Amino acid sequence: MDATSKAIIEQLQADGRRSYAAIGKAVGLSEAAVRQRVQKLIDSRTMQVVAVTDPLQLGFHRQAMLGIRTTGDMVATADRIAALPEVDYCVVTAGSFDVLAEVVCADDQELLRIVNAVREIEGVRETESLLYLSLRKQEYNWGTR
Repeated sequence: MDATSKAIIEQLQADGRRSYAAIGKAVGLSEAAVRQRVQKLIDSRTMQVVAVTDPLQLGFHRQAMLGIRTTGDMVATADRIAALPEVDYCVVTAGSFDVLAEVVCADDQELLRIVNAVREIEGVRETESLLYLSLRKQEYNWGTR
């Protein structure tokens, strides 16, 4: 990835609503060239442009990170967990958990349903639910270094 594409990403991380014209001015490209580069970055799954919300404001009153210990192939198990529509973040880790999966739920009953669904997945040995009590920071502006 070249420096110009990285600069475009950083512009969008600062403000995902920034116009292609404004980005072009900042990085030295035409609006059309920025539009093409952004589309390529999206098509290659290098980046997404999304609205980040406050789950509580949208009626999702229970958020949790599920710590999951597996048997067998951790990656295959993580892929099965990630396929659940309620899972919005899933990573294979090194440490006391093999997989971490984040879920955002309307309430405890929905969380229970999701935890039970995860526990039924082949390769899941045990789960631990880490409930979020207060979201203090959520940012996606780490740049491209």
